[in-house]
Amino acid sequence: MGRRGFINSTRIDRAIREGRSRAMKTLPLLLCACALGLSACAGDEPHRKPPEVPWHPATEMLTKYVKNPDGSLTRAQMEEGLRADFTAADKNKTGCLNAGETRAINEERLAQDQSTASPLVDFTGRGCIDFTQFANTPRSLFDALDRDNNGVLTKSELRPWEPAPPKAGDQSAPSSGHRHRHGGDTGSN
Repeated sequence: MGRRGFINSTRIDRAIREGRSRAMKTLPLLLCACALGLSACAGDEPHRKPPEVPWHPATEMLTKYVKNPDGSLTRAQMEEGLRADFTAADKNKTGCLNAGETRAINEERLAQDQSTASPLVDFTGRGCIDFTQFANTPRSLFDALDRDNNGVLTKSELRPWEPAPPKAGDQSAPSSGHRHRHGGDTGSN
C-alpha cells in the first residue's frame, strides 16, 4: 500500500538518507540573519543616561525657598519661607486658612505645579487649615530627601536628575589644555 499520506518505513528511510529537510537547512541562516540585524540595532553607548528631568518635579515646592549660592536649602530657610507663604495666604489674619483662602492656594498650586500639585485638604474637619497642616507636605518631602538627616538639602539632593559637579582633583576627565599620550609614547627619541 503505497499511499502518499501515510508514513511508512520506506518514507522514513528515504528522509534519513536525504538528510535534513529544506526548512532545517535554512533555519541556521535565518537565525544568523536575525542575530546580525539585532546587533546592528544595539547602541555603542556604554553608560546609562541620567534620568530625565521631571516635567514638574515635586521638589519645586522646596526650591523656591533656596537662598544659598551653592543651591542648598536648610530646614530653617524652608520653615521661614513656609511661614511667609502662610502669612501671605491668611488674608483674614486668623492663623487658620478658611475655605476661600484654601481654594485660592489650591488653584495657584495646580496652575504652577500641575501634575505634582499637592492640594491642601482639611483632614481634621475643623473648617480651616492651620500652619501645621499647611507645612506637612513640604516638611515630609524635606525629610524624605534629607537622607543624611543633617537638616540641609544639597543641590544634588534637591535635583537628583542633574549630573553631579566634578569633584576637585577628579582625574577621570581630562582637563582642558593638557594632551594625553597613549600607547607608551613618551615623546622622546
